[in-house]
Amino acid sequence: MDFQPITVDAFPIDEQLTDAGAVGPETAHLARVYLDTPRALVWRNPSSDWRLFVLLVPLASRLSLMRNPIFGALVRDWGLSVRFLGIDAHARVFDFRRLLTDTTLRKLVDALTVWLSREPGHANEALDVLFAALADSMLTILEERRPDWPQHLARTLRLETNAADSLFDRQARYPDFLASLRGALKDDTIDLELYGRALRAIDLREESAERRVAALVESTLDGATLDALRRLRTGLHLGCYNWVVDSPRHAAQRIYALTRLPLLAQAFVDSIDQPELARALDSGQDRAIVAALAQRFHVSENTVRAVWHRPPEGMGVPPTWHLSHILQRLDALAQRDWPRDAPGWQDFAQRAVPG
Repeated sequence: MDFQPITVDAFPIDEQLTDAGAVGPETAHLARVYLDTPRALVWRNPSSDWRLFVLLVPLASRLSLMRNPIFGALVRDWGLSVRFLGIDAHARVFDFRRLLTDTTLRKLVDALTVWLSREPGHANEALDVLFAALADSMLTILEERRPDWPQHLARTLRLETNAADSLFDRQARYPDFLASLRGALKDDTIDLELYGRALRAIDLREESAERRVAALVESTLDGATLDALRRLRTGLHLGCYNWVVDSPRHAAQRIYALTRLPLLAQAFVDSIDQPELARALDSGQDRAIVAALAQRFHVSENTVRAVWHRPPEGMGVPPTWHLSHILQRLDALAQRDWPRDAPGWQDFAQRAVPG
C-alpha cells in the first residue's frame, strides 16, 4: 500500500496571509488551516480488490467543535463536500458518498484531527474508517458483495476541473476562508491588491492540486476507454467511462452509441439499471436503439432518429430528467422549427426546464 496526501503549493503571499498583524487574527488562523488541510488523501492498492482510494477533504476550520457530539449539524454540513472515490481491481470507478453516514463522518473528523496534529499513524486511522464503511455494505471483498453494488458506481461525476458535475467542487471546500477574506476587505483590514493576489493564488493552488488528483485517478483507469472518451463530446465523464468499461464485450457498441448520441450519454449510463434499454444499446443495431429510446422517453421514433442523424450542439450531457423534457418538447415541434445552432440549442434546453 502506498499513501500520499495531496496538499496545496506554497506561495510567497502565504507569509502575509498568516500574519495576524497584517490580515487580522481570524483571517490568519483560517489561512493556516487552508494551507495545512490536505485536499485529498490517496491510497494506492489499499487491498487486492481495490486499486485506489481517494478521499477529497474540504476545509475543516472548526474541528474542535466538530469533535463534540452536540455539534452534529456541523459535521453533516462539512460532510456534504467530502468525496470518497474508489477504483476496483477491474478499473471501475465508485462514488461512495452514500456510505458517508453521520457515524463515519465523525470518525473521519477524528482521523483528520490526527492528521493536522501530525501524530503518527494518521493514514492508517483514516483508511480503517473507510474500510469499515465498505465492510458495512459488503464491499470489502468484491466476490462477496451484495447484489445492489452497482448503485455505488460513479454516474455523473467528471474528471475535468471547473466543469459542471466536476469531482472537484472547489467553492464548497473553503467557504470560511473566502468569507473571512471578503470581511477583511470590507472592513479595510486588507486592501484590494492583497485580496486580488490571494484569490489568484487560491485559483492556482486549487487547479494544481485538482490536476494532480485527476492524474492519479486517470493513471489507474483503463487507458483505451479514456482515449475513446476524449475523442467524444462527453469528455472524461466517469459515468460514461463506467458504462463502457463495465462490459468489455460490448465496449465497441457503447462507444458507438456515445458517438452518435452524445446528448443521451447520461441516459445510457442510467440504463445500467434498465435491462431492456441496455440490451438494445448493446446490440449495435441502429433500429433497435432508436425504438428502445423512443419507448423510454415516450416520443416518436422519428424524433430520436433525427437527433441520431443531427446531434444537437452545445448542451453537454444533461441529466436524464432534463433530457426527457428536451426530447418531448422536440417531439411536439416540426423538425423545421428545431434550433439550428449551438446558442439556439442552449436556449431551447433552458426553456425545456419545467417552470
